[in-house]
Amino acid sequence: MNLQGIFHQPKSNYCFAYDKNNIELRLRAAKGDLTKVSLIYGDKYDWENAIEVEMERSFSDSLYDYFIVTIKAPSNRLAYYFVLESGEEKRYFTEWGPLKSVDKDEIHLHFFNYPYVNEADIHKVPDWVKDSVFYQIFPERFANGDPSISPKEVEIWGGKPERGNFFGGDLKGIIEKIDYLEELGVNAIYLTPIFESTTSHKYNTIDYMKIDPHFGDKETLKELVSKCHQKGIKVVLDAVFNHCGHDFAGFKDVIEKGKKSPYYDWFYINEWPIKIKEVRNNPLKDESDDQPSSYETFGFEPAMPKLNTANKAVKKYILDVAKYWIKECDIDGWRLDVANEVDHEFWKDFRKAVKETKEDAYILGEIWHDALPWLRGDQFDGSMNYPVTRACLQYFAYEKMEAEGFRDLISNTLMRNTRQVNEVMLNLLDSHDTARFLTECKGDAQKLLLADTFLLTFVGTLSIYYGTEIGMKGENDPDCRRTMEWNRDKWNMDLFNAYKDLIHIRLESEALRRGSFKWIEELKDVVGYIRETEKEKVIVLINNSDNIKNVKVKVKANGYLDLLDKENVDIENNEISIIMDKYKSKILRVL
Repeated sequence: MNLQGIFHQPKSNYCFAYDKNNIELRLRAAKGDLTKVSLIYGDKYDWENAIEVEMERSFSDSLYDYFIVTIKAPSNRLAYYFVLESGEEKRYFTEWGPLKSVDKDEIHLHFFNYPYVNEADIHKVPDWVKDSVFYQIFPERFANGDPSISPKEVEIWGGKPERGNFFGGDLKGIIEKIDYLEELGVNAIYLTPIFESTTSHKYNTIDYMKIDPHFGDKETLKELVSKCHQKGIKVVLDAVFNHCGHDFAGFKDVIEKGKKSPYYDWFYINEWPIKIKEVRNNPLKDESDDQPSSYETFGFEPAMPKLNTANKAVKKYILDVAKYWIKECDIDGWRLDVANEVDHEFWKDFRKAVKETKEDAYILGEIWHDALPWLRGDQFDGSMNYPVTRACLQYFAYEKMEAEGFRDLISNTLMRNTRQVNEVMLNLLDSHDTARFLTECKGDAQKLLLADTFLLTFVGTLSIYYGTEIGMKGENDPDCRRTMEWNRDKWNMDLFNAYKDLIHIRLESEALRRGSFKWIEELKDVVGYIRETEKEKVIVLINNSDNIKNVKVKVKANGYLDLLDKENVDIENNEISIIMDKYKSKILRVL
């Protein structure tokens, strides 16, 4: 038995309360090592009535197997240990590690504990997110609804995006396109920053309490949110609280007054006077290799001085901002820029302030790596799931791995977080910070469609970057921020219609939105999995290869309802036989 591979930790992503009645427990072991894992559990005050239940090997990655079981804690208290078997070898895994035997007279000293299921400790995520398909909009490039408020030097719509140019997109333009959002089928939008700023991207905020004049005003935002809500569309805004813009009033005051400024400690000032040459008028257009030394910034960008969120005045100001826009305009949540560089205590206070203002507001962190430290229930609800993006790039776009490697990567991401977090992670293929997925696929729309078929049938919510659904391309920033193409003659209509169909299927299927997720392990060179609730079972099959595959899936069924393509599917004696065309998928609802 490979003892070094065994891992478990109470009150973590390996043992957590999903809700008041269900606790999920996970145990990690070396891949292929354990033949059976059992859980012995009970109330620590009534251990004589402990229960034994076998755990299921639910997921595997390249190194480990993950055994999972969901139970109800007796009397809301839980004590437990594991029985591990590898062939004839048996071990008992407790807080003291894997033991050859346990003494019933001392087990109370070292069994694992989930002392009490306190409802206040349960990570409750916004229920509506599970039923959402997001659409990410870069406002300056989506639609120009009011040319009278556009910047003076506006490029022709459809021109080449540069770091410093403008095209005139605004909030009114989004309002005018709500019918399009409804046609596509999305029911939530996430807008990159809309507050006053000197740039097209607005990540260098001047005034957090003011909508950028080139986008509209507070009344325009209210109208946008209200009309979206009338169509059943949620609205999430981008919050840039790690840093501000160099024209932010407080920072300008520091430049002028130094330590005499009441805002001096709002920033991380290394020396004063601040070197004015570091604060350029348009640093994002005329880049330089100079790195600021007078003050800390986002990256090494002088236009974005870093805010000291540990400062009480800064914290109050930002929390007031977060609450203000929820109260004033009824927005449905915040996406948090550079969230991993802000201190945890700030985010804990942020969560309390936001949830007290709107209990089901969605708090989404921009974190590109393992986000568990922020996803324990006291900070964010979910994060942008870039680890899944990477897996999709490797498998679908670049074809650098086989189906097994893809399953391993996805399984690993699922085991990083609790079940409720996985259900509200924002899964995406591309964004304003990445090259377009279609470009990464070298223009192969079928690969893009396969990847989105996976995400629209996977655990979590999907975010579609504006224009991806019609076949827009773009290299990395700034090319990925092209203006939205509104001439339908230039759209990939097959792709657009496929997106509409997939979104409709997801929103109509309880299993695809809220069901359990399980790989069909007997399939080796085709990605297959089952999403299931008590009411519904859906089988998803994806053939990401240039070979036709003959697939057989054993499943208890009287028949099936094929949701996309009724050809080449037969069922007999509880076995579904499917001919999978190259680079094609099948979504089957089993009856």
